[in-house]
Amino acid sequence: MSFAYTIKDQHALYFVTFTVHQWVDVFSRKEYRDILIENLRYCQHHKGLKIYAWVIMGNHCHLIVQSEKEKLSDIIRDFKKYTAKTIYRSIENNPAESRKEWLLKTLMFKEKIWFWEEGYHGEEIFSEAFFKTKAMYIHQNPVRAGIVEKEEEYLYSSAGDFYGVRKGLLDVSEY
Repeated sequence: MSFAYTIKDQHALYFVTFTVHQWVDVFSRKEYRDILIENLRYCQHHKGLKIYAWVIMGNHCHLIVQSEKEKLSDIIRDFKKYTAKTIYRSIENNPAESRKEWLLKTLMFKEKIWFWEEGYHGEEIFSEAFFKTKAMYIHQNPVRAGIVEKEEEYLYSSAGDFYGVRKGLLDVSEY
């Protein structure tokens, strides 16, 4: 199954999903969402990552991405590895984290950090219609979860950019 969703064309547009191990709601805390945002920005500015649509939910994130420079699979690997370590350390060092002991235990396996589930379910975007379907799916996530009534109200997504309501937290490329 893991081979069904591999990135074949390293510079094509892909819909990807990153899921926290055991669907733990790590991103219910702003400081951990901000680490994710900061690292996505880093990948945009230093690794050539282009982001077309995105959302961060409590325990996963969806993106439509492409690489201008490096292999997309390498960017994803490095991003997941770095954010896993950074967020885990942030949890360790957060005196206000009420779930600290449980989180650290849940996100560790055999003395190694296991923050992200394996894989990222990469689906190549092959048409404008498929792009629109995936972008709508991404932006509807907070609505389906009952967090907001309208997708453009959710701050941790690109919906505000799509609807021209506001500039989002990440630079978004046009399809």
